[in-house]
Amino acid sequence: MKIASFCQREFVTIHAQELLRNAAALMREQHVGALVVIDSAEPPRVLGVVTDRDLAIEVLARHLNVATTRIGEIASSSLVAVAATASVHEAVSAMEKSGVRRLLVSEEDGSVIGFVSADDLIGAIASELGSLASALRNVITRESAERAALSTPPTRPVFLPHGVTGTR
Repeated sequence: MKIASFCQREFVTIHAQELLRNAAALMREQHVGALVVIDSAEPPRVLGVVTDRDLAIEVLARHLNVATTRIGEIASSSLVAVAATASVHEAVSAMEKSGVRRLLVSEEDGSVIGFVSADDLIGAIASELGSLASALRNVITRESAERAALSTPPTRPVFLPHGVTGTR
């Protein structure tokens, strides 16, 4: 299964110059745990990613002022991306190697087409396992039907004349 088949194609972006307060409000409004930080170039370039965890840990631990600090100041600039053609295994390996929970998904030309989270990967793996379980159940059903067709036909009752027993 390729990442492009299930990555989140609609992701939320924020300009690097936006305030932390606006980023938090945008995450809340859009019900997302991460924002893709972009510049104001045309077309926009991805500069980094900021997560709800970044807001909680970096902002609170460093006592940053949410009214004056720009999101670009805390966004992770070490971008981790996988190709749209990457497998689930490759995405998991990239997360493990980089120590991240989310990956950008890019096309061959480098354009970002999506976002994939650890939750998305777990869902994809669970779906694959569910399909495998279904395949195994279908094997049992098929084997049972084939065995039933090959077995001798069920016997029909034999009726003896009245007064004759079936024993000697």
